[in-house]
Amino acid sequence: MTQESVTVCVFCGSSFGNNPIFEETAKKLGNAIADKKWGLVYGGGSTGLMGVIASSASRNGNGSHVHGIIPTALISRERTEEIKQESDTTNDESDSLNSKLKESINNHDGSTPIPNSLKYGKTTLVKDMHTRKKLMSQESQVFIALPGGFGTLEELMEIVTWKQLSIHNKQVILFNIDGFFDNFLKFLKDCINNEFISAKNGKIIEVATSVEEVIELVENYKPTEGTFNLKWDTT
Repeated sequence: MTQESVTVCVFCGSSFGNNPIFEETAKKLGNAIADKKWGLVYGGGSTGLMGVIASSASRNGNGSHVHGIIPTALISRERTEEIKQESDTTNDESDSLNSKLKESINNHDGSTPIPNSLKYGKTTLVKDMHTRKKLMSQESQVFIALPGGFGTLEELMEIVTWKQLSIHNKQVILFNIDGFFDNFLKFLKDCINNEFISAKNGKIIEVATSVEEVIELVENYKPTEGTFNLKWDTT
């Protein structure tokens, strides 16, 4: 893989979780993406791990390579006034607003503010979740899943299924921070043992436990064998 052209798509929570290591590691990964001058595609939010990795990846002038893609429905509730307030504030006031957003994450209702373009990269609004995931997949060569909830798992499993069905042959990495995905990985092993997933397709998901392992996997990626080799471009 030509490293200068790498764009990674990160799936992760719009909350921080209750373990500080999740936020710390997301920031470290974002910093590594900026240092490598890789592109980042993410879900377009400025809250939780999503906002942490986007703002970290945007540093050192790398913001032009950071792209958030978000459905209009996720920014249409009670966020327009926040957006206007942030655009009218000083830097100190903006930092205060970001702090308040972080403090209120436990009451997060699914709405996500439009990110500040200087801090979180550019933002594209789309009409629905399907369009969001299609654009995210088109722009990326690598998919990385960090801790998250239903949405993160749904995005991960859809992109894995697309690879199994030969819709793409891109890399999929599960970033198992502090054992967060241990039970999920056991479930996948059970699926393989019970012959619902083939052993070869079980290798579609690569696992990393540190930022250094993530970088190494990306830099040494070789396409996975064992997909169904279906032809989707036929009519």
